[in-house]
Amino acid sequence: MRAVATVVMNRVHVSGGEYLRTGQGSLRNIIYQPGQFDCILTELGGRTNMQNIYNMRPEPIHYEIADWALSGGIHTPVGVCLWYLNPFGPCRGEFPVRSGTFHTRVNNHCFYRPTPFYRQT
Repeated sequence: MRAVATVVMNRVHVSGGEYLRTGQGSLRNIIYQPGQFDCILTELGGRTNMQNIYNMRPEPIHYEIADWALSGGIHTPVGVCLWYLNPFGPCRGEFPVRSGTFHTRVNNHCFYRPTPFYRQT
């Protein structure tokens, strides 16, 4: 959870590229940017998404991690990564379209840091 929170906050604070333009430093804009986080969708693939933020009840650990991230916490292994995914297999070398390169794996998730090409997105 800390690794994902780090990615979200990295997107809020990024100094260029797509997330700077669309997020404009706003956590809300980053989270609600279309196609980014399945947890905000009420429907996935034509079916009701029961694991969305409207149906889930946060537990104390979720508030602790949110507070940690908002106060500047960074999960060091993730560093400046802007993307993550669960590939259900090996991690790919690039993500997406040359804008990111594989950095590390945390449990089942692969994390990608921006390349110089990202600034052009």
